[in-house]
Amino acid sequence: MDPLYYYLVLFILLYVYTKQVLKKIRNLPPSPPFSLPVVGHLHLLKLNQPLHRTLTKLGSTYGPILLLKFGSRPVLLVSSPSAAEECLTKNDIVFANRPRFLAGKYLGYNYTTLVWASYGQHWRNLRRIASAEILSSHRLQMLSGIRLDEVRLLIRQLHRSSSESPVVEMKSKFIELMLNIIMRMISGKRYYGENGSRREEHDQVKRFKEIVRETLEVSGATNVGDFVPIVNWFGFLNKKGLEKRLVVLQEKRDKFMQALIDEHRLVRSGCDEDDDHSHGRGKTMIDVLLSLQKTEAEYYSDEIIRGLILVMLGAGTDTSAATSEWALSLLLNNPECLKKAQAEIDAEIGHNRLIEESDLAQLPYLRNIINETLRMYPVSPVLSHHESSEECSVGGFRIPRGTMLFVNLWALQNSPELWVEPDKFKPERFTVLGVERDGSVMMPFGSGRRACPGEGLAMRVLGLVLGSLIQCFEWERPSEDMVDMTEGIGLTMPKARPLLAKCTPRRSMLKLLSQI
Repeated sequence: MDPLYYYLVLFILLYVYTKQVLKKIRNLPPSPPFSLPVVGHLHLLKLNQPLHRTLTKLGSTYGPILLLKFGSRPVLLVSSPSAAEECLTKNDIVFANRPRFLAGKYLGYNYTTLVWASYGQHWRNLRRIASAEILSSHRLQMLSGIRLDEVRLLIRQLHRSSSESPVVEMKSKFIELMLNIIMRMISGKRYYGENGSRREEHDQVKRFKEIVRETLEVSGATNVGDFVPIVNWFGFLNKKGLEKRLVVLQEKRDKFMQALIDEHRLVRSGCDEDDDHSHGRGKTMIDVLLSLQKTEAEYYSDEIIRGLILVMLGAGTDTSAATSEWALSLLLNNPECLKKAQAEIDAEIGHNRLIEESDLAQLPYLRNIINETLRMYPVSPVLSHHESSEECSVGGFRIPRGTMLFVNLWALQNSPELWVEPDKFKPERFTVLGVERDGSVMMPFGSGRRACPGEGLAMRVLGLVLGSLIQCFEWERPSEDMVDMTEGIGLTMPKARPLLAKCTPRRSMLKLLSQI
């Protein structure tokens, strides 16, 4: 046999041995074997399997704290409550930075939006604006009428179509509902369904739908060049020319949102502050931000406003739509839970009026359904957009600066060591526990400084949507087959197959439904 072969084998063995010895000396977390040159452990990921499933297998095999190599990037994978808590509480500020991905460069205004900006004064200011001005309890209460109106429009649509077509594809219904809710809160306009396409606004509606479609497409795309920089040097290796698509898409998004801002500014210039409210304006998020721009122009530039409303649009639509679809799917597969939720709503609200957001506090079982859905199918199954700004310690291991953090949230929330029968849908488990969430085990909206500021809005929307659907209709599976709960590939863990459900108005609600 060729001696060169033996030298090659010897070199590989020495390389692996030396690497393991150095790792022990440097006190780094353990790593799975077979880290390849250039790609590292990327070859362990499967294109046809959700990321959280692959990472769960790695954690089960090699331990709850692992150091992976994704191309040129070191990645800390944690799958235990103690390690997650240590990362997101003790080392909260250390891991508050964001990795520099291609999407952040183009869709995040060169890493300056709330989602993509690293921790610092600029990010703290954006967070303050989002929490205090856009998503505060007071602001959400002011905009509650929009959410109620949109949900009732969906209820009316389902009622009118139920006699002709009782089987409904719910995925698109939920997505369009969430887009209308968010866009009406942002700009006062709706783009889907009734009154969503007036003739004079036809082109604007068409452009918006195109932007939404393209954004959803690139959101699910993985750019290998984020981890293996050499790929970006050769554009033909970038499978679908992702960078070019991002550039073109951001130009469209930017132009569309600036037109909305200019339109609001023009209307505001023709009336005083009192007229704003008398004409029904002054309540949208754009109007709020333009009002603040007058006093603090440096904090509320048009670019910052565009960035904030784009983050709202991106974070508040696909996520809530996916959770609603999962929740209804779970209820169809567990009809006894659906009946229990209907009984609670009937007892608390009755049949003479529709559920409102103010009722949600009196509907604990409905809240438990939402929590159980978020446990089993979290919006972000892997909390991945964290990067260490300096060296730190996790679980007694040394974590170098510039290490990406992956918290396998799905593994934490579905571990048989932490939950009784985690694969079963049991909303009552939260009543038994006596607490809705344990910060280190149940954190569907993240934790620490980078936790999602839109949790309050999301819980209001989810409660109102699911509560209204449960109150007004009987829901059944189209056939005797159970709803397919296969997870799709994507950042928000969509269902692999859109939900089809049989929708029939409840007899006790027919009179009220006819009046909507």
